[in-house]
Amino acid sequence: MSEKIKASVMDAAKIRRVLDRLATEILERNRDLRHIVIIGIRTRGIYLAQRIAKIIKDSEGIAPPVGIMDITLYRDDFTELDAAHMVHKTVIPFAVAKKDVLLVDDVLFTGRTIRAAMDSLFDKGRPKSIQLLVLIDRGHRELPIRADYVGKVLPTSRREIIQVKLKEFDGKDEVLIAEPVVPLLRRKIRR
Repeated sequence: MSEKIKASVMDAAKIRRVLDRLATEILERNRDLRHIVIIGIRTRGIYLAQRIAKIIKDSEGIAPPVGIMDITLYRDDFTELDAAHMVHKTVIPFAVAKKDVLLVDDVLFTGRTIRAAMDSLFDKGRPKSIQLLVLIDRGHRELPIRADYVGKVLPTSRREIIQVKLKEFDGKDEVLIAEPVVPLLRRKIRR
């Protein structure tokens, strides 16, 4: 199904400013950076996590370790997924027990991805705390989950699609609102 772009919400400069602001909020809340670790949820959460870690390093001289989490096996709809949702590797080369874990994702929608991420995280140890950073919070929660750090709250309809594009994966930085285009069926007219 194709999609029609309805609006451009963020460009590269806006994303950069938002990430700078979010990094500042993280630093204000987490005084002791020795205990913070950052985990990006596959796919675009990884690149946002790496950018946040770099901003913190540039600002404070301390680089929080960054891990990569794939939540596919923890999804509550795992048995319904098609072959396109392949399981990828989770790479967390540090202990999460007794750490302040910052989970990073691009879009917060129903909350199910974050629930799956927390399930995966607890299989690796018991963190001191879990904080959530999202670039976009679009609402429509099905679970009682909220983000601690939000780049932009973007009220949407359930029909709309939020497209987060990051240069590391998509070649450019932008956030778009799109809508599915339903093709008109052509009827055969008999004469």
